[in-house]
Amino acid sequence: MHLIAGIVIAVIAGTVNGLFALAATLNDFFHQGLVARVLLQTEVRHLLAQGGLRGEDKSVLAAEIEDAFDLPDIPLFNHRADGDAPRALQPLFRKFQVLHHLRQGRLERRREHLREQIRDLISKPSATFNRLRQRGGVLFALRFQPPKEQPFLVTLPSVDEPDAARVIVDPVQLDPSGQTAIDFYVPSPNGKNVAVSLSKGGSESGDVSIYETASGKALPDVIQRVNGGTAGGSVAWSADSSGFYYTRYPRSGERPAADLDFYQQIWFHRLGADTSTDQYSLGKDFPRIAEITMQSPDHGAYVLATVANGDGGEFAHYLLRPNGKWLQIARFADQITSAYFGSDASLYLLSHRNAPKGKVLKMSLEDPDLAHAHTIIGETDISIEEIVPAEGHLYVSGLNGGPSVVHMYNVAGQLQSTLPLESNSAVYGILRDGRAGLLIHAASYVTPTAWYRFDPHTQKVSRTALRSSYSTDYSDIEVSREFAVSKDGTKIPLTILRKKGTLRDGNNPALLTAYGGYRISLQPYFDPTFRPLFDRGVVYAVANLRGGGEYGEAWHLAGNLTHKQNVFDDFEASARYLVEQHYTKPARLAIVGGSNGGLLMGAAFTQHPELYTAAVSMVGIYDMLRVELSPNGAFNVTEYGTVKEADQFRALYAYSPYHHVVDGTQYPAILFTTGANDPRVDPMNSRKMTARLQASGTKKPVLLRTSSSSGHGIGTALSEGIEEITDIDSFLFARWGLQ
Repeated sequence: MHLIAGIVIAVIAGTVNGLFALAATLNDFFHQGLVARVLLQTEVRHLLAQGGLRGEDKSVLAAEIEDAFDLPDIPLFNHRADGDAPRALQPLFRKFQVLHHLRQGRLERRREHLREQIRDLISKPSATFNRLRQRGGVLFALRFQPPKEQPFLVTLPSVDEPDAARVIVDPVQLDPSGQTAIDFYVPSPNGKNVAVSLSKGGSESGDVSIYETASGKALPDVIQRVNGGTAGGSVAWSADSSGFYYTRYPRSGERPAADLDFYQQIWFHRLGADTSTDQYSLGKDFPRIAEITMQSPDHGAYVLATVANGDGGEFAHYLLRPNGKWLQIARFADQITSAYFGSDASLYLLSHRNAPKGKVLKMSLEDPDLAHAHTIIGETDISIEEIVPAEGHLYVSGLNGGPSVVHMYNVAGQLQSTLPLESNSAVYGILRDGRAGLLIHAASYVTPTAWYRFDPHTQKVSRTALRSSYSTDYSDIEVSREFAVSKDGTKIPLTILRKKGTLRDGNNPALLTAYGGYRISLQPYFDPTFRPLFDRGVVYAVANLRGGGEYGEAWHLAGNLTHKQNVFDDFEASARYLVEQHYTKPARLAIVGGSNGGLLMGAAFTQHPELYTAAVSMVGIYDMLRVELSPNGAFNVTEYGTVKEADQFRALYAYSPYHHVVDGTQYPAILFTTGANDPRVDPMNSRKMTARLQASGTKKPVLLRTSSSSGHGIGTALSEGIEEITDIDSFLFARWGLQ
């Protein structure tokens, strides 16, 4: 049946049989992906011409039908009571409501099918092992074994015996709801006990408990509020394992309520003692926005405290020496971003002074004076991320625009080899294996995560038994590395994934993502939930924008504070590249980003609304003039800037998404997501931006998805994650006109 005939029968004739015929016809058209916006407008105009309606009523009906079929899974006319509709349109509204209910059942069945597919992709792999640590001859790891809701802490005899893993702490056993998660864990030097921070509902507000490694029994010691949102938390054990240093937030009454999530300090707790007797150790002079992490060597009575000045990339370092006294060994201005204990009574420092991509300094623990440290590895072509000292070797992992590289140096700092890793892959962490070897946690877009062992004698990399296996096979996916050119001529790396044989005819649905901030780099990663996208012909692209750390500190600084607009220009250039190279077109291009990437989405669709058909913006910041007043906003000042400085205010206002919503502008369809327990970005941002856009007069839907059982994404239960992915994919598929 032709679509016009169906509409005429159902709406003008008004028969029940005609309405059901129309429903069947529309379902067929939607199933084939043939109901395009222009076609529907033509059919509606034809209907209106036949209906004898007044001009005002015609425009109302045209807008309602156009909106309804532009996104079919949005309830039709439910916002309009019959009494509010023009009298001549009331029968038509009732008929289209019936049509909606007929279609809604089909849409729900589609969504359920998609949810089951995603659940199968996520819930049926082998176990994955993350955050390996070795202490006292014991190998610890976080094991994730779907369909369990959360990772759990285990010990392993070795990386070759995953089936012999023994559980120490399982959050699901502690909380069957699946809402409790492990924030971090730190084993004691002798390996007999382990400190574990646990938080609920994505809040990241974690209390530290102590568990016996051998039995999994919880000791009476519980330290409250060691971990928080942005500032995080940390523990470092004393050399004799009798107690530990921990990050302490102010207690009620010690500071005003507005300061209780700031002013971290370091305190010491002795095992078995009442927490009221815990002793202050360091931090009274730290900034309000201090973020402290601590570490201690495998042997020796030292503790290193690294203090971040908020989120902008400035760090100071303090060393607790065997005499029990703290010594500041680096200031914020010294540009030492991290430090690592060596087995040779040395500290290895990552310095960015006059070396934006990083250089390695060596400092003696017996003479911990930065002025006496010397450079052993100068700046190279990779941006250094991590250093692992080993016997006779120094391993350095870094980035070259996104993908990872690992170099092996001798103790004199001479390059000996580059480890043979998969091309366009990522290294998430490296760990000394024995005295001289290395364990490497790595993956690529098409290869699942695994731990690999590098033998410095044979120079070979072999995969260990700690590997993930999925039913998902990406052998049919090709990965290309390309470059867009930003407004100022800067080359922006783009990684593009698509099914082999995909035509570059400009008609493919495409999804572009990026981040661009905080020196956080977007590295390759394996995600089994991409399978439904690839099977529907979607092209997936990842842009490595300025503001990240893909090319070092200069790349970061070119995209923060008053240079933030560079990030948005880079993203626009990446989107236009996909269009110009005929991967897609604006009517088929969707974008997605979270947190700082959510801000990026807001800037993208307010600055260039014509360039995208849809945007998914997760846990983002949108009102840049008030963000520093939110509970967690002060931590962001060193990255974004403050309204208190004139030049920074001008830069913030120039791109603040909330302040650049223009009434009457037609924006892409937008899905905002947020979690009620988010400690990093106030959910108010997403609610406020949703309301502003809905009031702007844009015709495409602006939706808000909110969850009462999650936060910024850290610690989200598996089942909640499946629901969110299903909602996001359903939204995108509807915009692309895909089943």
